[in-house]
Amino acid sequence: MFEHYAIPAFFLCKTAVLTAFANGRSTGLVLDSGATHTTAIPVHDGYILQQGIVKSPLAGDFISMQCRELFQEMNIEIVPPYMIAAKDPVREGAPPNWKKKEKLPQVSKSWHNYTCNEVIQDFQASVLQVSDSPYDEQVAAQMPTVHYEMPNGYNTDYGAERLRIPEGLFDPSNVKGLSGNTMLGVGHVVTTSIGMCDIDIRPGLYGSVIVTGGNTLLQGFTDRLNRELSQKTPSSHPSSAGPLRRLFPTPSHLSLY
Repeated sequence: MFEHYAIPAFFLCKTAVLTAFANGRSTGLVLDSGATHTTAIPVHDGYILQQGIVKSPLAGDFISMQCRELFQEMNIEIVPPYMIAAKDPVREGAPPNWKKKEKLPQVSKSWHNYTCNEVIQDFQASVLQVSDSPYDEQVAAQMPTVHYEMPNGYNTDYGAERLRIPEGLFDPSNVKGLSGNTMLGVGHVVTTSIGMCDIDIRPGLYGSVIVTGGNTLLQGFTDRLNRELSQKTPSSHPSSAGPLRRLFPTPSHLSLY
């Protein structure tokens, strides 16, 4: 391959380092929240500090699972677009009126699951919002609702649940059936990671927290993280010359490229 394409050189680099470089930083804390894990990765002078890496299983798949449970509670069927031949408009909350394709293509189970996950991910991007403060049911009930229509035509408004679902990323104790004592929320993942690094480089890490990954695009994610970090850390580090500075690039899910 090197000879055919006349490649002059080849270099392997960690994605967290590339994300830091993409934002003009050789030192910083990269918070990567993807499908399976939320990971805090400290980078110093272009190198990853392995001893400071902290992972949490609370990530995109966890949010998708919470959405599936919500749909089950509301008796909402997840129908991917490829199965739908036609649909009629229905009133809000009314059962959907749609027609299934007569000649469906032969697809594998994994492809069907993939298309269902695409529906869920679109719901997440369109409806979910991270509360700017710890979840309070009474406050969430007063938040504006968001209208969403499923591919099969079922449509309704979503209120408090759109804030309750992503709250688990920041406060695992808010999730039923999940032990919050054994899981770290996003804010704790960041502070724990920085706390495991040498004290002399902590100001640089606190000063450049870079978020990446699809979950960080949830509405309100960066605002909530910034608020939590401000509460968990002083406005300026004792060894720092100035106030903390945090970077939130957009689009964060493409930063490593």
